[in-house]
Amino acid sequence: MSKMKTNPADWSALIPVLPDDGPHTAALYRTIRRLIETGTIAPGTKLPPTRDLAARLKVSRGSVVAAFEMLIADGFAEARTGAGTFVAGQVPVLRAPDMVVEAAGDIAPPLPGTLGIATADARTLKTFRTLLSWHLARPGFEHFHYGDPRGSADLREAVASYLRTARGVRCDGASVVITHGTQQALDLFIRSALQPGDGVWIEDPCYPMARTAFAEAGMRLSGIPVDGEGLDPLAGESLMPSARAVYVTPSHQFPLGVTMTMPRRLALIDWARRNDAWIVEDDYDGEFRYAGPPLTSLQGMDDTGHVIYVGTFSKALFPGLRMGYMVVPPPLREKVVALKSRTDRYPPTLAEAALTDLLREGHFAAHLRRARRRTEAARNELVVGLLSNPRAGIEVETPDQGLHLIARLPAGVEDTALVEKARAAGLGVRALSSMSVSGAPRQGLVIGFSGFSGEDLRTAASRFVASL
Repeated sequence: MSKMKTNPADWSALIPVLPDDGPHTAALYRTIRRLIETGTIAPGTKLPPTRDLAARLKVSRGSVVAAFEMLIADGFAEARTGAGTFVAGQVPVLRAPDMVVEAAGDIAPPLPGTLGIATADARTLKTFRTLLSWHLARPGFEHFHYGDPRGSADLREAVASYLRTARGVRCDGASVVITHGTQQALDLFIRSALQPGDGVWIEDPCYPMARTAFAEAGMRLSGIPVDGEGLDPLAGESLMPSARAVYVTPSHQFPLGVTMTMPRRLALIDWARRNDAWIVEDDYDGEFRYAGPPLTSLQGMDDTGHVIYVGTFSKALFPGLRMGYMVVPPPLREKVVALKSRTDRYPPTLAEAALTDLLREGHFAAHLRRARRRTEAARNELVVGLLSNPRAGIEVETPDQGLHLIARLPAGVEDTALVEKARAAGLGVRALSSMSVSGAPRQGLVIGFSGFSGEDLRTAASRFVASL
């Protein structure tokens, strides 16, 4: 058995002053006993030396010695010759009245089909680890002082270069702000451009976390219907003509998966220009297109400076990186940067440096090619599984972009009734109706195919439809 550490942290800080009036010995005894009984001090923990504890609490050493002797006599502590005094190995543990006890155990791994899971790529992870190690072994000055709230200049320029080439975004390094993901970008936009009570269009159905961000900031929301051509600006002008902003996912609408047509895009940009309103373009999975050329961003079509382009590396790399970006028009930059500097001083420089190299040296582009092949194959296997039982009446249109699909249900079947049934079969799904904003909820199941093997997806989907 390994020796117990005899110099643990000075937990006597838990008793910054003697808490009770009266004799010091009795007060100290009661305090330490309470810490032991509530589990704050674990069994086997070494108590501080009596001389040190007396000096810290400004009491006589005799009072501390007497308190320790009382703890030993009552079985809460034990003396070890030459080692000191320790909390006894077995003591009664009481649950404090205001203590919240969480269930033990690890978080269960996500089921195949769960949304928001990135594809792990061994080659990319090895490269990223190598880049991190290189920068950690040769740490520059930028890692030892507070940097630019917008993110490092090198990373912002690398992101801008990527966006100009891959997504047709009009930007340079000065217009890019590095964020911790889409939610932070939305929060920064809302607080810099809008006021509580302002009207905002959101897609119907809509990405739930975006809807929450606007609603909890006090915005008046209007759900604008999404059809096969995307969000309808004419319907928006009819439902809420005075809106100050619109949130859209034009390249791959979440959750329906449709692409906004060119006439709708031009109409939305024209509306923003005429009303001096903002368009928030969330291009959350624009890298994953399996058929045809990449779609030009809405921001790249706008020459009026009314579009805020938002993106993330969570889908393309992994959410644990906590890295995204927003392209901010000149009128909002100063406010956005000021807000970010007050709430999130600057992004993690070590991860920034590695990500910059990943982009500049072509590793990211190579990663995307591998990731697209794997997610496309997984998508195909999921479709096969969902269509394996024709009697279930499930209909699936294979998407040519993105990381999820919609399973349509037979008439009269409610999607919420199938969520737990799918889970019991080992398939993670979301009810499409839960993402509706207004009107009659659409029925369907939203299922992801990123981050899982095609075999696991096909097996789980087949088991689910066989149970219908």
